[in-house]
Formats: sequence, structure tokens, C-alpha cells
Amino acid sequence: MNDLSYKDWNSLSDLALSKSIGAFVKHHRMRQHKTQNEIASNAGISRSTLSLLERGEAVTLATLIKTLRTLNLLYVMDVFKTQEQISPIELGKIDQKKRKRVRSKESSLNDKSDW
Repeated sequence: MNDLSYKDWNSLSDLALSKSIGAFVKHHRMRQHKTQNEIASNAGISRSTLSLLERGEAVTLATLIKTLRTLNLLYVMDVFKTQEQISPIELGKIDQKKRKRVRSKESSLNDKSDW
């Protein structure tokens, strides 16, 4: 496979990126000893559509997802997970709103001040 660092992905054209995705799919299909007909049939797409994908031609996102699912490669979707992050300022505001002390109701009622 290609040994590209993360920053090199930005410099590639859309066609080069598509070809890299196609090479990824083809590599894993062949590693699993599956034919294009087998994968296409299981994914519910035509063999020619799978061939287009493997060559880096334009296919739909749904086609790519179906193919990845059939090849058990959906783990690559992990890179698309997002997690909301709280800024340090917001975290400080939340922390200030937290209760710092707890008093029992009994002791506050029984403690009468001489004032």
C-alpha cells in the first residue's frame, strides 16, 4: 500500500485520493481471496460498479459503504467519529456551579444562633 504521511493526503488530487481508496478496497478483497463477483453480489452492487471503485472512478458513497461492510472494513469509519470538547473556560464555569458544601437539614434547623 501507499506509505503516505497524514500531511501528504492534502497535497493529493481528488483523482489520486479516489485511486488510493480503490487500491485499499482491491487490496483487502484480494487478501480475503474473494472475486469481484462475490463482493459485488454480497454488497448488492454490480461487478462493473465494484470495478469502477477499485480503479478509482466516481462511485456513490453508498457504494463505498456497502463494499466496506461486505469486506468487514467498516472500522475505517472510526476516523470520522467526533467528540464534543469543552473549552477550559466552560469547564471552569461548570466547576464553579458545583456545590462545595452540604449541610444536613436537621443540624441547620436545630442550630439557633444567639444573634
